[in-house]
Amino acid sequence: MSSNRSQICWVFVTLALFLALSAFADDVVVLTEENFEKEIGQDRGALVEFYAPWCGHCKKLAPEYEKLGASFKKAKSVLIGKVDCDEHKSVCSKYGVSGYPTIQWFPKGSLEPKKYEGARTLEALVEFVNSEGGTNVKIAAVPSNVVVLTSDNFDEIVLDDAKDVLVEFYAPWCGHCKNLAPTYEKVATAFKLERDVVIANLDADKYKDLGEKYGVSGFPTLKFFPKSNKAGEDYDGGRDLDDFVNFINEKCGTSRDSKGQLTSKAGIVEHLDTLVKEFVSAGNDEKKAVYGKIEEEVEKLKGSPARWLLMAYRYGKIYLKAAKSCMEKGADYANNEIQRLDRMLKKAISEAKADEFALKKNILSAFA
Repeated sequence: MSSNRSQICWVFVTLALFLALSAFADDVVVLTEENFEKEIGQDRGALVEFYAPWCGHCKKLAPEYEKLGASFKKAKSVLIGKVDCDEHKSVCSKYGVSGYPTIQWFPKGSLEPKKYEGARTLEALVEFVNSEGGTNVKIAAVPSNVVVLTSDNFDEIVLDDAKDVLVEFYAPWCGHCKNLAPTYEKVATAFKLERDVVIANLDADKYKDLGEKYGVSGFPTLKFFPKSNKAGEDYDGGRDLDDFVNFINEKCGTSRDSKGQLTSKAGIVEHLDTLVKEFVSAGNDEKKAVYGKIEEEVEKLKGSPARWLLMAYRYGKIYLKAAKSCMEKGADYANNEIQRLDRMLKKAISEAKADEFALKKNILSAFA
């Protein structure tokens, strides 16, 4: 059993936010060489940020600009957009962009922009767009998936030995913390459905005693508090979204991508996959015997206090159901069901349903 555990423990803590981008990115229209003139100069005014991914000032502006997009999401007469000038150089060249970020206002029905020269604060940007767009929009309160820690809830959340917790110790005045904020929000969004994973932050300037307790001497400081080590471990990885996602998946046994969707590894039980290969290649008379082997292996996982085994048991039941359906409905069942799940995943469904369908699809792929 220990050998089985070593093979599969890293993939068995996936739970049942299927998001296309981040919590904010849907509210800021991504403009490209292909869609720029389809979106701009049409029947609504548009504020466009021309930026470069490596630009420090752009990173600092990002959280404010994303909140701007959220604020004007329902304003039909205004579009908030952005162009990656590294990727779409011709667009940025056409509109005279020579530094980043450059913010320009395109009036309704016009491709002749007016450069924004105001402050790069959310309040100033909202005031400008309202003035140019003839709107009266208020700043939206943008929900966050990052758990806010205080001295009152820190121990309850971070020291919970049933949770893996990543904590950012930050200061409100810290520029690097502001740059990290939008990425950190995306990390929290990607793992929102993982009930045993918590992405949190603490204002260590306000709660200095907690910062000192955990050796925080600069901002931002990131520490990981796994179930097995509540003393905390320094996070020394990269600060791009993929760096964080890979770290959480490796440390917590999850299988998420940067958009929060389950990867193709989610739900896979390697020793059951081996039996499925035997099941698929067996003749009709022999399939029942192999099914019995799968059933035996799944039963071994039942009732275990170890969570990774409990998850494996849950996945094992999906394996059993798939094997039974293959015997009853024929060899084409798995492929037909995968195609049906693909169609369902393209529809507007809940995040939990998307997880459920992705798990089934991953497991069925072993039978196809």
